[in-house]
Amino acid sequence: MNKFKIVPISKVYAQKIRTRMTDDFGHEVIEKVAAGKGPCRVSLKPFKKGVDKRLLLTHSPFEIDNAFNQPGPVFINSDDVEEYTDIHRFPPEIKADKGSFPLSLIGYDADQQMIFAKLVGDADVDELIIEAFEQHTDIEYLHARNAEACCFICKIERV
Repeated sequence: MNKFKIVPISKVYAQKIRTRMTDDFGHEVIEKVAAGKGPCRVSLKPFKKGVDKRLLLTHSPFEIDNAFNQPGPVFINSDDVEEYTDIHRFPPEIKADKGSFPLSLIGYDADQQMIFAKLVGDADVDELIIEAFEQHTDIEYLHARNAEACCFICKIERV
C-alpha cells in the first residue's frame, strides 16, 4: 500500500520559467553548466557536472505567505525534462548518494506551520517518511531539503 507520493516541481512551471527567464520573485534566471549534482527539481535526477546545463532560480514551495515561506535557490534542467514519475518512492539516485545529497525532512501542518524536522543521516529516507506520517498525524506534507544548503528538493504528500 502506498503511504506517500513525491511531488516534484511541475513540468508546466519549469516551462514557464524557461520561457520568461525570470522567476516568480522577479529575479533573472541564470543558466550555467552544472558545477554540482543538483538535482533537477523537475526530474529529481542528479546533474552531470560539466555536461548538463541548468537554470538557477528562486523558488518557494509554499502556497501561504507566512514566516515559514522559505524561498530559496533551486536548479532545474535548462532542457525540457520529464517530471519524476516513480512517485511512491524517494528518488533512488538521490537516496543512494548521501555524500552529495545529505537530507532533512521538514513537516508542515495544514496551516503551513513547521511541526516536524528530522535529519535523515544514514537512515532510509523512505522509512522515515512513512514513520513521520504515521507518528505525526497532524503533518499535512513534508519537504525534503538538502541538510547542508537547506534548499528545497521536493514535496512529499500523504496518500
